This record gives sequence, C-alpha cells and structure tokens, in this order.
Amino acid sequence: MRLRELFAADTVKLDLESETKDDTLRELVGLLALDGKSEGVLYKTLKRRENLGSTGIGKGIAIPHCRSLVVNRLRLAYGRKPKGLDFNAIDGAPVHNFFLIIAPPLEVSNQYLPVLGKIAQFAKDPDVPGLLAGLDTVDAFLHLIEERAP
Repeated sequence: MRLRELFAADTVKLDLESETKDDTLRELVGLLALDGKSEGVLYKTLKRRENLGSTGIGKGIAIPHCRSLVVNRLRLAYGRKPKGLDFNAIDGAPVHNFFLIIAPPLEVSNQYLPVLGKIAQFAKDPDVPGLLAGLDTVDAFLHLIEERAP
C-alpha cells in the first residue's frame, strides 16, 4: 500500500488556523469529519499519547498518532502551519507539518506501524521540509506524496 492511497483531498489542510498544540490536535481530528463524540474521544486519546512524549520528530515535522475504536480503518490527515507552532518537538524547533495517523485497535491489514515508518522515512528526506513549505495546493501535496513517499 502506497501512502498516497491513504490520503484524501478533504483530509489535507495547507493553512492550519490553530495557535496551540491542543487546538492543532483538535483541528487535525476535525479533518477526519467524525461525529462530535468521536472527535472528543480521539482528541483525548491523542492528548494522552502526546503526554507520553511529543510526536514532534524534528525538522518541523510531527506525526501525532494513536489507535482508537472511533475509526474502523486506518485514517490519515495532513495539516501545515506555515509560521510554525511550538509542539515540544525533540529538536526544540517549531513544527510546520503535521501528519495525523489513526488506526483501529485491531486491523486486519496491520498497516499502522508500517505507515508510521513510511511517513517518518519520508520526513527524513532533507528536501521534504522545503518541498512541503512550497506547496500551494492540496493536489501539489498529493503529488509530492505520490512521488516521494514509498
């Protein structure tokens, strides 16, 4: 499974409005278009995961992720905050790019960890932060994922 197949245009937002870590998590969850109760449960689960250690992996990238019963299949979303946001990343730098990964507790295809690994590998490419910063359309993001992500 290629990463591009897991992203939908309506789960990509190139100009996040949030100003705090918590609000960014809420805004990313909102991209999945779940009902209000499910969004609340998912936000709390992500918040618990962040309390264990930031998912800000450095170079302006964070990969908030968790397993939750509110989804019945692997779901991804991407959000960009052009001016950056303090997300307690491991390098202390502001985070500009957020890749949200949500999976059900049990998934037949067992793609959660491989997808997390693929996104981390994609993010390690030294060109990627600059390429993400230069995106001007959702289609350009999807094309970049198609070309650069395994």
